[in-house]
Amino acid sequence: MTPTYSGAVKIDIWADIVCPYCHLGKARFEAALAQFPHAAEIDVTWHSFELDRSAEPIAEGTLSEGLAVKYGITDDEAVAQHEAIAEQAQELGLDFQWRRARRGNTFDAHRLVHLAADLGLEQLMLERLMRAYFTEGEPIGDRATLVRLAAEVGLDAGRVATMLDSDDYGNHVRSDEATASMIGVTGVPFFVLDRKYGVSGAQPVPVFAQALQQAWDRRHEEPEPAMAGGGCCGGSCGCGAGGCGDTC
Repeated sequence: MTPTYSGAVKIDIWADIVCPYCHLGKARFEAALAQFPHAAEIDVTWHSFELDRSAEPIAEGTLSEGLAVKYGITDDEAVAQHEAIAEQAQELGLDFQWRRARRGNTFDAHRLVHLAADLGLEQLMLERLMRAYFTEGEPIGDRATLVRLAAEVGLDAGRVATMLDSDDYGNHVRSDEATASMIGVTGVPFFVLDRKYGVSGAQPVPVFAQALQQAWDRRHEEPEPAMAGGGCCGGSCGCGAGGCGDTC
């Protein structure tokens, strides 16, 4: 069951739905949280981050082809990177079928997550979108697909379709991205714990566990802006050093 959170320590997480390290980071963070004795008092909010704002709704080519073109590497090298990510995903019980994944723009998908958040379904919606993209090969830049996936987690299909045909929640996405830029986030996933500590990348479970404990122990201290430092750099799919970045 996907957890819901409401509590004394706030965790803000920036991620893109098509970022494989965000998928890994989400699973590792939730594994650490499941072991944390004060998990019921942790409040998690996911924030939008687009790796490629200019992407077509449904882009041509495979993930490995896109990675090879963007970074000037061979297709074999790109394939090897995706296979390595798939192995890490398997260790977490995730099924990363990268050969089936269909690249595309994620702006509408992020808007959908914000709508779901207003209805208390943020976690379920985010999880469904990631599974649809990474495992099932669904084109999450396609609005009809988004309507169907949203209905599966309990959103009204008509309301979702109307929202997608409007500009609603676009300002929420841009606000998240503006905040990320303000605090220096250039790579995802990026975790801000209680407005005090920043954790970049899909870190091992013990790192997240330690960060949660540190945030809990210092939860009554005055928060300071958490600035990103040493953010992971890479591409939109097949990123490096445990994170995905839009710049290098």
